[in-house]
Amino acid sequence: MESSLRPLHLLLLAFAVSLSFPSPPSIEAAPSSPPRKVRLSLYYETLCPYCSRFMVKYLPKIFDDGLISVVDLELVPYGNARIVDSNGTIACQHGPYECLLNTVEACAIDTWPDLATHFQFIYCIERLVVERKYTDWESCFQATGLDSQAVLNCYKNGHGKQLELQYASRTNALQPPHTYVPWVVVDGQPLYDDYENFEAYICKVYKGKPPKACESLASLKIRPGVKANPADRVCYTKQTVSASAT
Repeated sequence: MESSLRPLHLLLLAFAVSLSFPSPPSIEAAPSSPPRKVRLSLYYETLCPYCSRFMVKYLPKIFDDGLISVVDLELVPYGNARIVDSNGTIACQHGPYECLLNTVEACAIDTWPDLATHFQFIYCIERLVVERKYTDWESCFQATGLDSQAVLNCYKNGHGKQLELQYASRTNALQPPHTYVPWVVVDGQPLYDDYENFEAYICKVYKGKPPKACESLASLKIRPGVKANPADRVCYTKQTVSASAT
């Protein structure tokens, strides 16, 4: 009789043990993080006509076709300027008015960190440069509906100069060094003279599902590392820097 009850005892013991040790919770797979955005950096100066042309004709495409959704765009308004003395005096390639506009655009980026906000203001200025009406740059406050006070204060109180010195440090630290502007960099790689095809490079390096805008760019031939002489589309660093300083 005792031997016949033994299996029953073992069964009851196993059941009791299972109650005292609850089963581990099920582990659900963590949602995957979205792919990293592509860093697009534009090193430029405000009165280089090729920079202005690029910013008015080409760069806005990423907003129009939606590619901006996978892009982290940064603007660096310094270009081929030079620090000419120990006081941090900056001389700009196209004269003192370029220094003024470089600083104003640096102040706009600092005042309105939101890309959509500062880009519309900078676009307005660069369009005036293309139209050769850049001395009317203050009209861009009214055109965009943005308040002028913070930007003007930034320019006048010296903060703008400090921003420009920071941009100078970043520009001078580029590897490889820039040899002209516009100098367009995608994820750390300069595009050299193929900069107008920057969208194709963005689509090539983006690790996520390609945005719809990339479909029309798939057949576009890109030329990574090309350093051909784009004499009619850039402002060279070796060109004479204006003696007039900011």
